[in-house]
Amino acid sequence: MQSKEKDNLVIVVLSREEDIIEMIKETCKKHKIKTAIVLSGIGQLKKVKLGYFKEKDNYTPQEFVSPLELLSLSGNICKDKDKHILHLHGVFGDEEKRAFGGHLIEGKVSVTAEIAILKTDLDVKRKTNKVTGLKNLFLE
Repeated sequence: MQSKEKDNLVIVVLSREEDIIEMIKETCKKHKIKTAIVLSGIGQLKKVKLGYFKEKDNYTPQEFVSPLELLSLSGNICKDKDKHILHLHGVFGDEEKRAFGGHLIEGKVSVTAEIAILKTDLDVKRKTNKVTGLKNLFLE
């Protein structure tokens, strides 16, 4: 993993076999990120697991073993005590140029991943919504 920061913009470049979720969390620690917006992400991932929220406690995860193009990555990051909580959505393309997406649960870098993260100083927390079961953002 390589990363560089200027004016609250953090650029991250990941290499083969790196876990995208773990590397983003490492980047957050390295650059002292408390709250951030994931502006973009492109590259190629494999062993991707995507979720689709159906109902409380049911994200209907689906795994994809073959490499997929990461066409778009977006989301937000907040910190709860010493733990970073990532809420990421990805759009992926397969070899036939079909696109699909969902909540990014996991993925390994196949070739590279290039991610742009914007740090903020907003005080944002996640709390479980008792009705939906989702951990919603709460602006404090």
